[in-house]
Amino acid sequence: MPVINVDDLTDKDKAQMEVTQLKIEVKLERWLTSKCCEEIKNYIQAGEEEDILVKGIPEDKNPFKEKGGCVVC
Repeated sequence: MPVINVDDLTDKDKAQMEVTQLKIEVKLERWLTSKCCEEIKNYIQAGEEEDILVKGIPEDKNPFKEKGGCVVC
């Protein structure tokens, strides 16, 4: 898909692009926020057991664990 510099377009071209985009967006199915939030919550809770951000990384599998300290005498 070619890159289009919007500054080089005429006002008519910009308006046509906007109308095209709006035609695409009007066809999208819209959901209630309450329904979306409930589905997101269920999805998160379903994967909670494997989620590293929730339960953390085991010390033996942590690649960022410090291997040893630096001691300056």
